[in-house]
Amino acid sequence: MRNSLRTALRAGAIALAGAMLALGSAAVPAQAAPAGPDPVEGPNPVVGGTPAAQGEFPWIVRLSMGCGGAMYTPSLVLTAAHCVGATGNNTSITATWGVVDLQDPSRTTRTSNYVYRAPGYNGNGKDWALIRLSSPITAAPLLKIATDTSLHSGNFQVMGWGAATEGGGQQRYLLKAQVPFITDAQCQGAGGSYSGLIFNEEICAGNYTSGGVDTCQGDSGGPMVKRNASNEWIQIGIVSWGIGCARPQNPGVYSEVRYFSTDIYNAAVSLGGAPGGVSVTGPGNQSTVVGTAVTLNSTASGGTSPYSWSASGLPAGTSINSSTGQITGTPSAAGTYTVTVTATDSASKTGTASFTWTVNPVGSCGAVTNGADVSIPDNNTTGVYSNITIGGCTGNGGIGSKVEVHIVHTYKGDLIVDLVAPDGSVYNLHNRSGGSTDNIDTVYTVNLSTEVKNGTWRLRARDAASVDTGYINSWTLTL
Repeated sequence: MRNSLRTALRAGAIALAGAMLALGSAAVPAQAAPAGPDPVEGPNPVVGGTPAAQGEFPWIVRLSMGCGGAMYTPSLVLTAAHCVGATGNNTSITATWGVVDLQDPSRTTRTSNYVYRAPGYNGNGKDWALIRLSSPITAAPLLKIATDTSLHSGNFQVMGWGAATEGGGQQRYLLKAQVPFITDAQCQGAGGSYSGLIFNEEICAGNYTSGGVDTCQGDSGGPMVKRNASNEWIQIGIVSWGIGCARPQNPGVYSEVRYFSTDIYNAAVSLGGAPGGVSVTGPGNQSTVVGTAVTLNSTASGGTSPYSWSASGLPAGTSINSSTGQITGTPSAAGTYTVTVTATDSASKTGTASFTWTVNPVGSCGAVTNGADVSIPDNNTTGVYSNITIGGCTGNGGIGSKVEVHIVHTYKGDLIVDLVAPDGSVYNLHNRSGGSTDNIDTVYTVNLSTEVKNGTWRLRARDAASVDTGYINSWTLTL
């Protein structure tokens, strides 16, 4: 059965079969491959692979679950549906952009804040998804997607950090290869799982007779591209599934992007912006207390600046600055508010971002969040701060108080993170542990029973070594 074969991701790399260059075609559905690259020394030892040059594919993205993707907008990565979970909030994915070497210290990383998986996806067809990033990568070139079949011929270009051979490990360096177009009829004629090929939704590519050219496990979600008459790269497909890697008569199967182009565009609009339009990044979900002054920031990119700003659903006592998008004020009524921030450019194009704002009554002292990004300078032992002000509460914190911390950083072993109480007492949360792994996403339990609740609490982050950088994404204090 077709679905029984779709159990391993094609998250990929490039394989060599005989004398042929191969980007292996893993048979199986694309589940995510292990995220960590093999410790390959230098770019050339990858068997059969052709290393991609720095900047050759400037929109390519590596995702932490072991998939690929491409920058569709500054805030959205287009990938495969089988690489992600259900539609909804998701802060577990890290996107790496801007390098061919995943260990290059100049790499740019972002965490996700939302995933949109194609409606109706069930493992057969509709294998596309959008991942929204916590903040835009404004320097990233964008990859246009096909809207017709005019480029469905000849050779396509594929690239990825996945396995260089069937069943092999993930790669440190980006590899590339070419895969020839295969008609739907010929692809379906391969039999087995291919007999269920979904015309229009799926497109095949690879060396049909002798194999040797294909994507492989770990390339799932990555783009299959071709240049148009204007020499622009256009995305034709999304790495989806296949039988084995680079086997004869077992080509790679890709989501046919042009068939879903309108759906992808409309989904991007619903997530805050589409290519050529305005993309908005809001402050993230908030939790504050009645009577406590707040300042929340949003950013916009794309379109034609300057932008004018508006917002709906704001708590009473707050307002948005129409020129800067900054929300300020003092909430006067408790409740849960769904706030939508809109930026409109000079050409009347709009982008939106929505977030949930929980305003707790005085005395309830529920969880309070600061969702504003704070950059952490490299090798900075003084530290940077993100503040939360508590007011209207009585008594002290609890023995089991919680501090939830989300920091994006490419080497968490550099970091020292402390909670600083209003009286200046310091509670260490993280002290250079975790080595070379990325990011801090941890809930710490702290005994704050001797600390008065009211006042300004500060999260301090210090970078104790050189090279890697990052930022405080958000943190939540529950007293």
